Amino acid sequence: MQATDRKVRPPVDFNVHEDFCPPSDIFGPARYHTGTDEALGITWATGIMFLPLGTPKDELDTPALLLDLDLFEANVAEAAALCRQHGVAWRPHAKCHKSPDIGRRLIEAGAIGLTCAKLGEAEMFAAAGIADLLVANFLAGPRKVERLVELRRKADPIICLDHVDQAEPISRAMQASEQRVRAILEIDIGLARAGVAPGRPAVELAKRVAALPGIDLVGVMGYEGHLLLVEDQGEKAGRICAALAQLVETAERISAAGIECSIVSCGGTGSLPFAVSQPGITEVQAGGVIFMDAFYRYKCHLDGFRYALTILSTIVSRPAPDRAIIDAGRKAMNIELTPPLAIGREDVVVDRLSAEHGSLKLGPTAQDLKIGDRLEFIPGYGDLTTVLHNQFFVLQDGKLVDIWPLTARGRLA
Repeated sequence: MQATDRKVRPPVDFNVHEDFCPPSDIFGPARYHTGTDEALGITWATGIMFLPLGTPKDELDTPALLLDLDLFEANVAEAAALCRQHGVAWRPHAKCHKSPDIGRRLIEAGAIGLTCAKLGEAEMFAAAGIADLLVANFLAGPRKVERLVELRRKADPIICLDHVDQAEPISRAMQASEQRVRAILEIDIGLARAGVAPGRPAVELAKRVAALPGIDLVGVMGYEGHLLLVEDQGEKAGRICAALAQLVETAERISAAGIECSIVSCGGTGSLPFAVSQPGITEVQAGGVIFMDAFYRYKCHLDGFRYALTILSTIVSRPAPDRAIIDAGRKAMNIELTPPLAIGREDVVVDRLSAEHGSLKLGPTAQDLKIGDRLEFIPGYGDLTTVLHNQFFVLQDGKLVDIWPLTARGRLA
């Protein structure tokens, strides 16, 4: 995963709608339009700025989403090694980065594929050459089914089901197109969000889905997200083990019924150490571990990984001795789950965010901060921060070495 040596990184140029959607698509083309500004020395695409490589971090305009390449690569290597150590495959969730540049690097590091939150993300990653894509959400409606048929021509996706009414239209479409698509059942193991109940209800659904032409049922998935914030780590381990045991037992019952169930998928970043050690689990979906953030460190108590993702901001106002205003608000970083943390400044606290302003509470030792000073923040929650930006500014030794667009940003359908 070496940084490029090109002077300016050119923008990605492909048309998602032409690649994946019929000509009647009402949204029209989604092509990047490029240009240059010789006075500023930059190349730009719609919503994306491409600065000369080698630009020092201190010269980047703010707010900016930064990714430390060395720390990122260390996190990726550690996550991949943890999975290998336990004999579990890694299919990291892409909703945290939405970047083909990152997706390809994860595959190179040993990931078997990617998990996508939406069909639109899967379309984008397929266009980037990544074929093994789990769409960990449900597809309903004729438009989604049409798009799935087209995606199957270009990639080998896995769809997620928890009801036969989702499966039957897909079966008919796949049969009509002379294709087959892999599927897994989502099992509700306590989150009470979606999924078929474990045990007998899941086995009965598996029998119905397995009998449908055009669909290859290959496994189950479950998410133990309701247990991420259990404070006592011994209790957390026990409760996650019990929840995942329901998933594994259900998979065994499906297999005993003569139905393939080779995939048993689970695991978010906040439960990664417990999920990989659960007997019977074949793959985990943890993705945010590649960046780390304050939520995973202090709410989920995940240790060992490094803060690779940060937000660079500038102080733009000093309305009171104990208050500073930065140019990073809710449109640059997320505050709901956990407030962002100022790097190296325990005397600076993010007090509140409005749309384009961040209000900081300054301790006595921080009151010498002045307008124009810069502060760097660890995101409170990376998944809800990255999607506010168009690109990662990738840094190494304090200098810009690449720019990775969030190409799948906004692909919510």
